[in-house]
Amino acid sequence: MAEKPRLKLPKEAAKGEIIQIKTLVSHVMESGQRKDAQGKPIPRKIINKFTCEFNGKPVFSCALEPAISANPYIQFDARIDEAGTFKFAWTDDDGSVITAEEKIALKA
Repeated sequence: MAEKPRLKLPKEAAKGEIIQIKTLVSHVMESGQRKDAQGKPIPRKIINKFTCEFNGKPVFSCALEPAISANPYIQFDARIDEAGTFKFAWTDDDGSVITAEEKIALKA
């Protein structure tokens, strides 16, 4: 199993505040274009999709291509109107999914 993804976002935000979310996941992102020591092609193995939901609603998603470097870093903004949980998912070519969650509270 891959290492736990790294997430950076505030623990709390004011209602209506726009926050910045940063994610980093450890992954080789093998493009399938290189060859091993015996000259055989190394099979493609990349994260091809990233999604983020907040309280079950989509916030951000993107498709990733072979040109993305190893250990993809993704940064985006989100507006916070209520307390809740962000759910992040990175989907690999083989169908495996790396997931993470982070809660955020409203400032009093």
